[in-house]
Amino acid sequence: MSGFGFSRRGLLLAGAQGAVAAALLRAPALASPAFTADPFSMGVASGDPAPDGFVIWTRLAPRPLETHGGMPAVAVKVNWEIAEDDAFRRIVRTGTAVARPELGHSVHVEVVGLQSARRYWYRFQVDGIPSDIGTARTAPAAGAAVDRLRIAVAGCQNYQAGLFTAWRHIGKEADLDFVYHYGDYIYEGKAAGTPAAGKPPVVRRHLGDEIYSLDDYRLRYALYKIDPDLRAAHAAAAFLPSYDDHEVMNNWANEWDERDTPPELFALRHAAAMQAWYEHMPVRLSQLPRNGAQLMYRRLDYGGLMRINILDRRSYRSIPLCEKPESRNCVETRNQPDTMLGETQERWLGEGLGNGATWNMFGLGGLVMPFDRSLQRVPTKGYDNWSGYPDARERLVKMIQDRGLKNVVITGGDSHMCFIGNVPSRRGDLESAPVASELHATSIASNSGNGLPIGPDPRAASNPHMALIHDQRGYLLLDVDAKRWTTSVRVVDQALKPGGNISTLGQYVISPDRPGVSKA
Repeated sequence: MSGFGFSRRGLLLAGAQGAVAAALLRAPALASPAFTADPFSMGVASGDPAPDGFVIWTRLAPRPLETHGGMPAVAVKVNWEIAEDDAFRRIVRTGTAVARPELGHSVHVEVVGLQSARRYWYRFQVDGIPSDIGTARTAPAAGAAVDRLRIAVAGCQNYQAGLFTAWRHIGKEADLDFVYHYGDYIYEGKAAGTPAAGKPPVVRRHLGDEIYSLDDYRLRYALYKIDPDLRAAHAAAAFLPSYDDHEVMNNWANEWDERDTPPELFALRHAAAMQAWYEHMPVRLSQLPRNGAQLMYRRLDYGGLMRINILDRRSYRSIPLCEKPESRNCVETRNQPDTMLGETQERWLGEGLGNGATWNMFGLGGLVMPFDRSLQRVPTKGYDNWSGYPDARERLVKMIQDRGLKNVVITGGDSHMCFIGNVPSRRGDLESAPVASELHATSIASNSGNGLPIGPDPRAASNPHMALIHDQRGYLLLDVDAKRWTTSVRVVDQALKPGGNISTLGQYVISPDRPGVSKA
């Protein structure tokens, strides 16, 4: 097995893009089913803005929790419109797309020909039935001066652990340019049983067993996407989606799962999961998997203000170190330097850092900062995050240092806790000069499992490089201009029953000419 390495991907992707695009645009024999229920039950979404457009998405599913979403196995024509106003009095683009059964009747339209740095509204229509109305803003023109950007950072939304209240509040945040979703959009586990005494409650339950097949993954996405709060957030702003482990299964790494599954069999599950991810995300054709291989990492520019690198920390990493005696598909030691991003992606990231942007944002799941869990100022090995891949973290630090960059901000999540702080420049020295700022978001709904009360973490005292360690559900809200990056830590007071309220726990600022965060 060669795993899911880039060389294999490169061969699959090279020269295939135009042929695939042409095939998807060819008009098959189209059916016109008569819908007796809302075909747009999962709402609409937009993503990956460019200066002249963005992706718009929907999926036809009149009965979303049934196999195939209640759709017949036929291709269906879907109409779409783009307007300059939410009443659609000034329609500027229209077209048709084909919802195909091969892609779960999902629709991805890459809209072009729009003005830069402008808000638009969009909608779909099929059989005379309109969809929700969504809105998205195009990116500024290349190199353009940008007054400010407003960004939400969120992820880790375990359906069984809590309500998606935080998504409702994200949908109400004023004038978002985009939402960076760092992953764990779905969770793969079976329906939860009754929790033991003292364990977190099960708020609502998955349907059925752990998921393995393409139909399984499609049904799980449908369960999440019909949630009204998540649906509203997608309609309110463009998303830049990534993925982490639970889109496939817990702690997967390259060609290995955390069980005894042979890599060639895990590859089947991985392929099904990646197709389902593509089907349900507002991403471009360049993210369409081919023979189970997918190129997810990508780069977006917002004028001269920000370059955003969305990175894949799952598909190319070295085999994990064994965390416990019963761990599987792991090694006790490595006989060569480890990698988190893979050689090709790492080189691609470095080459993209030679730019004139005021800010370089890394969309990078998993905690990069060391974290002392022991109260002894001794960083703990985090087997699934960057602490478990120390060579890769050292190369990342060196990549930033060698280019003399002071403006790198790492954003992401995965720990189900909020960590705001600095990436130290020297391994093992938590108080060494920072090389980058890190903003690690808490979860939308997933429990941290740290056994501590919700609130401030007592381990803050032994982590001097961190300005905040906090366990509460919510998200990050980023307000960025050429002189200042302000991060608001937004938290909900509870996510176990409807009606949770939002508040700002604290604000932290970063300067583009000096790495490191400080309290506002």
